[in-house]
Amino acid sequence: MDTRRNNIIKLLIIGALFVSIIGYFFYSHGTRRGIAGIGEPIQTEDVGNEQITVSGYNVLINYEYAYDISALVVSTHNYYGLGLGNKLAPRDFALAWGPVAEYNDRIDFNWGQSGRWYRWRSKSYEDILPVGGEAGVNTCSANNHIMPANNTVRRKIKKVRRGDYIRIKGHLANVYASNSKGDSFQWNSSTSREDTGDGACELIYVTDIQWLD
Repeated sequence: MDTRRNNIIKLLIIGALFVSIIGYFFYSHGTRRGIAGIGEPIQTEDVGNEQITVSGYNVLINYEYAYDISALVVSTHNYYGLGLGNKLAPRDFALAWGPVAEYNDRIDFNWGQSGRWYRWRSKSYEDILPVGGEAGVNTCSANNHIMPANNTVRRKIKKVRRGDYIRIKGHLANVYASNSKGDSFQWNSSTSREDTGDGACELIYVTDIQWLD
């Protein structure tokens, strides 16, 4: 009886671990959905800066514009390691609004992220005609490097998942950094929703993040 009881307990433990792993996978992966009626990001003139020290670097964060974006999260990617960029912005969010957010559950955009880039792919050009074709996708979605302004924001961005409808407030910023060894680092934000390619990602110094539903 003891052997049978032990085997049952082992099976229950294994089953609980399996359920936990599956649950975590679906939670971390998020869900695919569409949301209609999301307006464009709001960008306004801004002046200011923040000076911080990170990993031995003196970092100057220059505000370029105040930024307020409500968007559907279509993909997320974490960045690890000791590099200054990874320390400053440990996560990237691929965000969508307008028709791209609305049709996200009907068009298989096949979003992906790596190397501080985001990419998408559809089965055919006809599939993306409802959102204005390639130009429509590129102007109603963007990859965003997320720099938390404080630990509260840092904890919140760790919880963001694909399918979340969020609002981010903060600043589009340019970063300049140097250390005592003479090493330097520079990272600039895009300030347009219409650019593509290298340098087209928004670098957001995030002061607040909210879930809208």
